[in-house]
Amino acid sequence: MSQKSSWPELVGVLATLAATQIGKDRPDVAVEVLPPGAPLTPDFNDKRVRVFMDDNGIVAKIPVIG
Repeated sequence: MSQKSSWPELVGVLATLAATQIGKDRPDVAVEVLPPGAPLTPDFNDKRVRVFMDDNGIVAKIPVIG
């Protein structure tokens, strides 16, 4: 069984709820919730999911592994 690596269904959801869902789906990865303009490192990390939120705390981009 392949593990989930993206969560398109979470776009438009509150970032806190999205982070909880990702953690349930993939307890082996770290979830980072990032506000607009947050500084990022360009590295790929297969044990990380970044959740990009807008100014209202809503997921603005599809969360993916990396």
